[in-house]
Amino acid sequence: MEFIRRWIEKSAYSVALGVQLEEITDDAARLRLPYADGNSNPGKALHGGCAASLAVIGAHAVARGAMGAESGPWHTAALQVNYLAAAKDEAVVAEARLLRRGKALCFAEVDVRTEDAKPIAHATVMVRGRFGAEPALPSAATGDAGESDPGPMGPFIGRVPFIGNRGIAVEHMTGGRSRLIMPYRDGNGDESGGVHEGAVLALLDTTGAMASWAETGPGRYRASTPSIQAQLLAPPPKDDLVAYGHLVQRDNEILWSEVEVAGASDGKLWARGTVIYRILT
Repeated sequence: MEFIRRWIEKSAYSVALGVQLEEITDDAARLRLPYADGNSNPGKALHGGCAASLAVIGAHAVARGAMGAESGPWHTAALQVNYLAAAKDEAVVAEARLLRRGKALCFAEVDVRTEDAKPIAHATVMVRGRFGAEPALPSAATGDAGESDPGPMGPFIGRVPFIGNRGIAVEHMTGGRSRLIMPYRDGNGDESGGVHEGAVLALLDTTGAMASWAETGPGRYRASTPSIQAQLLAPPPKDDLVAYGHLVQRDNEILWSEVEVAGASDGKLWARGTVIYRILT
């Protein structure tokens, strides 16, 4: 299991968050994330991107261990995270369990809790091992019309500690559409040399939330992300990333947004997903 420990401890993104691998066996792993202001939303609440990151790190730990070091490169072919409660100013732990090992696919379940066992998030993850095979040629992202209006909220989003630490910035945020950029930086990197999947999910989550705010505009609201579904289509390379969010449906309090994450230099699609957001008056 030493190659898994090395991946976690040498990936700049895991180090930036402060992820600690406490235990790993043939079919389970336990991670701990101490509280840090840099991982928070306003009010010292853990950013949802951190919980999603723990989910993929934990799932990859057990999947890579089950398939072996020669099974890479790896990527998260499918993921669903349901956010159950907030963790505020406290450490969290993530417990990952292998549900099934196939030849090139592993299915895992991850629970994120506070240290006093309050459930924070639950994830199911499908990890693919490519056993050295080249990824399929990526398709082009749909993108948007190129508007550049960050709206009244956009200029302030980077002040959220976790978002600012990723370098995420809003280029467009109005009319139910959002476009955010995330430059490649060491703190977003994976040991493999590309962008860490956790950072990609943080960008996807934030872009979907901003598409919802782009529909409602600012106000004295309470808001949170109850759930995200995402697919990483191949291991993300070393590149600046751009994410496009588009609100597709809403009711009185739930908003559904589709998100694409692409390379800023070539428009190649690396991840896609749905962000379900809730805004209460």
